Amino acid sequence: MNFRLAFVGVLIAGTAIGIAMPDNIGNRFASSEDEPILVAADPTDAATLALTATAPEWDERFTLERARDGHFYADVVVDGQSARMLVDTGASVIALTGDDAAALGLSWDESEVAVVAQGANGPVRGVPTMLPLVELGGFSAQNVPALIIPEGLQISLLGQSFLSKIGVVEIAGDAMVMSSDQ
Repeated sequence: MNFRLAFVGVLIAGTAIGIAMPDNIGNRFASSEDEPILVAADPTDAATLALTATAPEWDERFTLERARDGHFYADVVVDGQSARMLVDTGASVIALTGDDAAALGLSWDESEVAVVAQGANGPVRGVPTMLPLVELGGFSAQNVPALIIPEGLQISLLGQSFLSKIGVVEIAGDAMVMSSDQ
């Protein structure tokens, strides 16, 4: 399979997860036709995440540079283990490849794999999970909803279950800037 075809598959899966994710894993999503999709966690929801700064100053900014392929990638720390992820602002949750999930110490039983989203190529099968701690730059979040996608996902996706906990995520030219500024 050539790289472009595989990458398109990743984007379709990420979009499918972002669009078709059932609203049963802890976050509520709202959008406006006049603005980009904004994600707001329901403050009464038990799975609402606590965002804390791991850097000494809360107002520090963290910047990712655009890769040659036009996307943004991040080395994310999940419960002390590093994983390379494609930043996907259209994905509702973090979606982990089976290999990344296993490398992070996560396990699942094949009997747990079920349809979790509908993609352009059909059903997306995975297992919901909760990540105890996710860190990127000076930001961290606890109890982050995620999906393990054992087959068909080429790279893990850093989605809104983490990104929505950062005050501002914006793209300026070839940089994605994350800050606590509101």
